[in-house]
Amino acid sequence: MSAILGAPRLDTRFESVVVRAVTAVAVIAVIAVGSHPTARDISPLGVLALALAAIPFVFRDFTGRVAFVPAVPLLLMYALADALWHPPMAFVLEGVIAGLLTSLLAAGIVIVYRANRIVNFAQAELGAVPANFALLLIAARHWNYFLATATGLVAAILLGVLVEFLFLRRFFKAPRLIATVATIGIAQILLGVSLFLPRWIGTTNEFKLPNELSLSFHVGVTNFSGNEILVLIVVPIVLAALVGFFRFSAIGTALRATAESADRAALLGIPVRRLQSVLWAIVGVLAYVTLFLRNGVIGASVTQALDPSVLLAALGAAVIGRMERLPTTVLASVGLGIVSEAVFYRWDNDAARPVVITLIIAFALIAQRSDRGNRLRSAAISTWQTTREIRPIPAELRRQPAVIATQVALATVVLAAVAAVPLFLTENRVSQFATMGIYAMIGIGLVMLTGWAGQVSLGQMAVAGVSGAAAGWFCTNFTDPVIGGTLVAMLIGGVAGALVTAAIGMPTLRVRGMTFAVMSLAFALVTSKYLLNTGYSPLQHWLPDWFQVGGQIPRPSVLSIGGHNLIGLATDTRFYWMVVAVLLVVVYAARGLRSSRTGRVLIGVRENERAAEAYSVNARRTLLLAFAISGFVTGVAGALLQLQQQSISVVLYDPTAGLQVFAMVVVGGLGSIGGAILGAIYVYGAQYFLPAEWGFLSTGAGMLLVLLLLPGGLGAALGDTRDAALRWYARRRGIRVPSLLADTRVITPIPDPLPDAAAEMLADAMQEPALDTLVEHE
Repeated sequence: MSAILGAPRLDTRFESVVVRAVTAVAVIAVIAVGSHPTARDISPLGVLALALAAIPFVFRDFTGRVAFVPAVPLLLMYALADALWHPPMAFVLEGVIAGLLTSLLAAGIVIVYRANRIVNFAQAELGAVPANFALLLIAARHWNYFLATATGLVAAILLGVLVEFLFLRRFFKAPRLIATVATIGIAQILLGVSLFLPRWIGTTNEFKLPNELSLSFHVGVTNFSGNEILVLIVVPIVLAALVGFFRFSAIGTALRATAESADRAALLGIPVRRLQSVLWAIVGVLAYVTLFLRNGVIGASVTQALDPSVLLAALGAAVIGRMERLPTTVLASVGLGIVSEAVFYRWDNDAARPVVITLIIAFALIAQRSDRGNRLRSAAISTWQTTREIRPIPAELRRQPAVIATQVALATVVLAAVAAVPLFLTENRVSQFATMGIYAMIGIGLVMLTGWAGQVSLGQMAVAGVSGAAAGWFCTNFTDPVIGGTLVAMLIGGVAGALVTAAIGMPTLRVRGMTFAVMSLAFALVTSKYLLNTGYSPLQHWLPDWFQVGGQIPRPSVLSIGGHNLIGLATDTRFYWMVVAVLLVVVYAARGLRSSRTGRVLIGVRENERAAEAYSVNARRTLLLAFAISGFVTGVAGALLQLQQQSISVVLYDPTAGLQVFAMVVVGGLGSIGGAILGAIYVYGAQYFLPAEWGFLSTGAGMLLVLLLLPGGLGAALGDTRDAALRWYARRRGIRVPSLLADTRVITPIPDPLPDAAAEMLADAMQEPALDTLVEHE
């Protein structure tokens, strides 16, 4: 078969054990020699790690291979850290401690994803509330350490059950994107509760747990106290108890069955929804243990539960474990912890950590085998990607005079409102409306990528930031080019956005699911902490002075040809009209893309990749095209945002901003272009124009409230309202519209008459003499 296809698999070249062994020895020798230019050679322990990692590759049939495979990421990451950065054993042990804490966080994420197919962004906050509660009981109320710890554990269990009952149960049958955004809102609510805990319980200046375990030891000059030893003892016990619960208990077996197929489990009589409360109680306990132990090692944080780098490491470990393999996830977390501490030892700052972790995650995704042939996993991914689109107006009503008149009236009202903005509002308010239009463009790019292509992006704002920096570089260095201006800057931003998004997406083409979400989130962290960070950015040498000293980006005219400027953008009103014009072009292009063959192919790949490939559709090439198109639209919007702000603010492009834009589009309606615009109007309109006491509507908590009331989002609610009006009009006019009235029209089925030939055969049979004879004998 390989010869017929003309592309022999790489595995056929390593069929011999001897060949694989020689290859492994050669690779280890190259790595050992390659470490010579660094401070010291790779240590014997690093060589041993490489040799152990090569065992599953060399010997593929021995019994213990299954036990070695989950440890391969850990062994390779330790060898990498030892060969490149040579961390002392004290830093390695600190990395193990940090990795063990991250492993509990990653295990909770994997458990929730396997059971519900959602990414729980509230995992850290679930543990922060009870952990800070226990800390305040000890530090402010002077409770006994063990009593406060037990009280916090009970609070964690109750909090997990309460979150599931009040919020997540409402989204049990909702699309998985909606449920994921709900966890973002839950995280913000829990963070607010954590901020109010000192007022309710008592304030303290001590935000670190005392060393209750009176043990310590030294590794080099580093002292490891009782809290660090507690992590090394407690975390393996908790992980072992977790494995034992899922493998040997009846409830654990039922939870595993529910994770495999909730519908099948329900048919077998398993109380699926009731078990969700047990699941979230377990997740709450894991989060509590993580944050409680972290409060002893590092200390509590009031403003946020965890540093975004820790969340990235947890998500990265979960992706390396394919969001389902707990042993691989746990050991990968430890490996990422070692690498993170080694990078900190080498550069003594936090900026390089997300860069290295992102590169490791990308390499791990490239090295993983494709799982597109797994039907169950493909079905789960399709469930994740399912979004609701607004149906077009039925053909039976499209040419009705009343419908046309209503459309014209609504379009007139919208255009009048857009034209009235610069007439009745100040320049500052006009600028805010322009910002809303730019965010609407970013939302449309996200609709193309997530709503149509099914690739969840959590770092869309980071793409806009890098594209805006490229546009700002052009505008600053070429103030009077032969051909320049805002149009050329937008083109440069669009090309930069397309290239960046395609580069982020390439490692995820082999493995689907949440891989692009994690890669885009990692890129957002890299952008905010490294690429656009004035202290560490490698772009400082070619970016202009405004990036370093806080100057302003100049706003060029719309187009400049040979020194002649056409339509200046000096005022916010003119820039507002520029944004409106570009937004109209983007909307028109997006509608054309959706109705074209390319749009239909994107939907087909999203819904069923295997079926699309059966019709000769190259799924990977299609996704790469979706990355480029979405990145281009986002890049154009990023260029406009930089010219509108006239500066770079890292806060606009950090992971939190990316999550807010993602939530904005889901709240608006991820399946429609109008939904993205409605989401931008809702979120940023509430932020800019409502009183301060109503500002919570623009946060995750406010968006959670909208999703509770309107599970399909604002766009779906608007579409339902329109369909209800069309249904009323069709009934009044006596027009039968199957797409609107089929759910209410009841038609009594008429039995089909027997075919003529069958009727004749039945009549002949009734007249047979044998039948009369049989009746007589009876």
